[in-house]
Amino acid sequence: MNPNIPSHLFKDINYLNYLENILTENRKNNFLQVLQNRTKHFTIAVEDIFQLHNTSAVMRSCEVFGIQELHVIEQKYGKTIDKEIALGAEKWVDIHRYNSNQSCVDELRKKGYQIVATTPHTDAHFLEDFDITKPSALFFGTERLGLSEDIMKQADTFIKIPMVGFTESLNISVSAAIIIQDLTNRLRRSDIAWQLSEEEKIEKRIDWARKSIKDIDFITDRYINR
Repeated sequence: MNPNIPSHLFKDINYLNYLENILTENRKNNFLQVLQNRTKHFTIAVEDIFQLHNTSAVMRSCEVFGIQELHVIEQKYGKTIDKEIALGAEKWVDIHRYNSNQSCVDELRKKGYQIVATTPHTDAHFLEDFDITKPSALFFGTERLGLSEDIMKQADTFIKIPMVGFTESLNISVSAAIIIQDLTNRLRRSDIAWQLSEEEKIEKRIDWARKSIKDIDFITDRYINR
């Protein structure tokens, strides 16, 4: 959410209608269609990814496959989103940043997620056997080092991609894309209540409308003072 406007506006249906009157019908319909496939049942966390393009590529996979939130731990390396790789995905995915592993884990547990470490080495569930019924935060580390021992110790369970070649690991962006695509496809075929709530959909419609309108601060001031 934009800190420069009152937070209650993101729940204001009248504000939503005001903004959507400015948008084209095609734009509004696209928002509604995309939101039907958005989920917070699964969320993604990346830990200290040194190569910026990998974080950006993971964010793009989240957007393409309907994951609404991405959590980025920047304990060692400061980051800015690589927009060339993300290709606009940063407008549509909610990015949460943390300066420590613990603050990220604590926040996700508070939201009701189990912590899932992705690893090719530990005794883990194969991707196709992973239980999708529980809200899960899937953690990814670097290709070379994997997740830190700190995250591994706090994980509730582990998941890995079946591999039959000589290579033991995949690039993080490839691993994330494979796992996200598989789990979200299974989720949509299930009877799990995985979709965003109506309130969450309204919040995103307002957020996305704001990001689509030029001079949005002027438009918002006009709404507030009308």
